[in-house]
Amino acid sequence: MGDHSAFFYGTLMEPRILRRVCYGTSTPTPFQASLLTIRPAVLHHHCRHKVLYHDYPAQIPQVNSSVRGTYVQGLTDGDIFRLDIFEGDEYERRKVKIRILDVEGNEAGEGNVEGEEVETETYIWVAGNEKLEDGEWDFGEFRREKMQNWIGGRDEYDEIDEAVRVRESDPTGGRGMNGSITERLEGKKGEKVLESAV
Repeated sequence: MGDHSAFFYGTLMEPRILRRVCYGTSTPTPFQASLLTIRPAVLHHHCRHKVLYHDYPAQIPQVNSSVRGTYVQGLTDGDIFRLDIFEGDEYERRKVKIRILDVEGNEAGEGNVEGEEVETETYIWVAGNEKLEDGEWDFGEFRREKMQNWIGGRDEYDEIDEAVRVRESDPTGGRGMNGSITERLEGKKGEKVLESAV
């Protein structure tokens, strides 16, 4: 079990996607699955928006707004490495203080009972607000209409898996097909080849 924790508010709230990124499969062994503790939580003074033309959200600071998500404990250095690749250059990992939810209310947050405050890290959108829609990203809608595209055996995972194997590790991600993450990973692959030639 690792020493890191994180607050997730989008696609990574779905355990199968989180496990696919961390372990290379959405159905890990029972031992692997037991390494992470996932609890509902809320981050105050932030809001979650839809990213234009994409299935995933962005989270940005905003006073008098809150984002409900999941607090995940037990992440390893390797998991954080894989999560950083998955999130790509559009996000920056930052320290925040969240509240664990002792009782989880409805999607609007009505009925939430907040408990302990903890410091953790989360991914904040840094790619510009002009790339965001005004509306709130809806996790329920994502699960109903788009999740199958993220947990199936899509080709985009193959590219990331291969790039990671070159680095002698096994991280994965889901947004890399023809995107900035793949370009970044391809660059890392080239660095490894050059490094081994010296």
